[in-house]
Amino acid sequence: MNRKIAPQQRGDCLTPTDLNLIRKPLDFIAEDHLREREICATLDRIAEASVPERGDLEIVLTFLDGEFAVHSADEQDGLFPLMLARCAPEDEIDKVILRLQAAHRHASLCMPKILALLRDLLVSAAAPDADARALLREFAASERQHLIVENAIILPIARARLTEEDLMALTQGMQRRRGLDQPNGGASR
Repeated sequence: MNRKIAPQQRGDCLTPTDLNLIRKPLDFIAEDHLREREICATLDRIAEASVPERGDLEIVLTFLDGEFAVHSADEQDGLFPLMLARCAPEDEIDKVILRLQAAHRHASLCMPKILALLRDLLVSAAAPDADARALLREFAASERQHLIVENAIILPIARARLTEEDLMALTQGMQRRRGLDQPNGGASR
């Protein structure tokens, strides 16, 4: 069965994921991953720019200052516990999740410094210095690495192991984190 999102359903990866997709929580998370990948590319552009584009800075700040924490909570508080409950021991998903939790903690610890740097660049309209460039590149590279693991391992196993009830619980948690505490009308893979 094809689980890909049709191109006409995809966003531009620069705007928040379409909330209509939330009833398919694994597709929603996959779409968030595409957005995060685009944010990483934008961080690289900012790091390389003699003067970063204001629009790039605003897009990245909007994502990192709001959506990023919600997306992380979708995984940390929703997806990962469900997978730990459903996966078979031979999946060895606990090891993968521990690695991802460490990556999420690292990102959370870096976030205040990244946000302050981006805000400074927005106000100053100056080029990032060597330390700032290194920090932005390292953060983007680290995020890309854990996105690879989530897309190649976590999401395919989640599609195979999670039940319809699990997906509904995941959807409800995602809605709650976004202030959309309405009945979801069902969730699907």
